[in-house]
Amino acid sequence: MFKNRNEIVIALGGNLPLAQHSVGSTVSCAIGAISRQVGMIRAISRFYATPCFPAGAGPDYVNAALIVENHASIPDLLASLHRIERDFGRERQERWGARTLDLDVIAAGQEIFPDPATQAGWMNLPPEARGEKAPDSAIVPHPRLQERAFVLVPMLDICPDWVHPVTGRTVAQMAAALAPGEIDAVRPI
Repeated sequence: MFKNRNEIVIALGGNLPLAQHSVGSTVSCAIGAISRQVGMIRAISRFYATPCFPAGAGPDYVNAALIVENHASIPDLLASLHRIERDFGRERQERWGARTLDLDVIAAGQEIFPDPATQAGWMNLPPEARGEKAPDSAIVPHPRLQERAFVLVPMLDICPDWVHPVTGRTVAQMAAALAPGEIDAVRPI
């Protein structure tokens, strides 16, 4: 895995049902949409029940991760994912609000997008600013992936040995650095 930047890790999640569909059903259908509209899926994690982030922002989530082969630019890829989110009822009304579907580009091989300085700025954003500021374009690798069990645990299923191009740590090492309670709270469905 990850021989080149065309192997993309996408995190999937949601915590609101869509019409009569459960959140898990929505995530499953979104995987099909990604396969049709984005590229060939190379690996899919198990589905996990995860506590809502941030705490109290809504119902708990269903999360997963996948690796897809995609040759589009990162901005074009993100635009495709946002279209899929809209197709599944996603409304971007508030940062970290409840949603029917959330699709995030987590990693693209060893690529740092848009550049190392921007990546460092978002990775080092003070905690009090994280809920207030949102990037206006993709930041890859995702600047918070190393802090989030709901991203790392699904990634353990599909790419435990992927090395973060900034931190130099594998997914397994980043997951091991989290508090045990954070990992234990992410439960396979």
